[in-house]
Amino acid sequence: MALKVFRFQYDHNAVYQEFCNLVKRDKSNVKAITDIPFLPIQFFKSHKILSSQEPEAITFTSSGTTGMFTSKHLVTNINFYKQSFQTAFSQFYGSVENYVILALLPSYLEREGSSLIYMVEDMIAESNHRESGFYLHNYDELICKLDELDKSGQNVLLIGVTYALLDLIEKQSFHLKNTIIMETGGMKGKRKELIREELHQLLCNGFGVSSIHSEYGMTELLSQAYSLGNGIFECPPWMSVLIRDPEDALTYVNDGKTGGINVIDLANINSCSFIATQDLGKKNPNHSFEVLGRFDASDIRGCNLMVV
Repeated sequence: MALKVFRFQYDHNAVYQEFCNLVKRDKSNVKAITDIPFLPIQFFKSHKILSSQEPEAITFTSSGTTGMFTSKHLVTNINFYKQSFQTAFSQFYGSVENYVILALLPSYLEREGSSLIYMVEDMIAESNHRESGFYLHNYDELICKLDELDKSGQNVLLIGVTYALLDLIEKQSFHLKNTIIMETGGMKGKRKELIREELHQLLCNGFGVSSIHSEYGMTELLSQAYSLGNGIFECPPWMSVLIRDPEDALTYVNDGKTGGINVIDLANINSCSFIATQDLGKKNPNHSFEVLGRFDASDIRGCNLMVV
């Protein structure tokens, strides 16, 4: 399927086709997944990445500080995104109706164009719980709601940007028994970056839970990988990662070796399904992967990325 999508996007995405031609990879010499060129993610900042003639239905944009160029993901069919995130969540967590969804995502709520906010809004609506909702800076209200729901035995998913979760446990420590804590990464310039082990230990201690879940996604993707603990991510079936050699972007390293993360996202059918990110990671023999940091001089962004 990935090879079929490559051929389709080579034919219908002028920017991607030009990039493939420049690296001497076209339809005639791409026979395996490892032959497919992965478009550098920076192209989403400078070009329209489209494999469709349909008008864009929505544009997702990345976060960025003043003067920073932001990525723009032009989405022609929002149903691809909805089907992707709804199916992936149910694969890893079961029906969203089993949870009250509490969202602590202040940096995302305070701007327009966040694909994460779009996803969480849908999750809140589909949960069919009146207690589900967003929280901005009203931490006291969230503390009361979280305590009340957890003690009642209700399954809760608290999804939050990293710095806000740390702010919350500085105001109140918890001993949660029925709540999943899911961090989406990113200090947004609010706090010092921490390595994952240190961060997750702080969050485990503060929330009184044994593990911290994580979501790996970004503006340029329409799919997410999930970690149910220990920073080990797994992909849904239509998403996969390869680890490229940091010294040679067209070759790959073996499992267990650190390199750049390339993402195949077949939900990105109308933009580009083959993206070379600026994230560093390693892949395990069972196809799970870990995110270890970012290449030097990359923009700081909030997609579950922490420095090595």
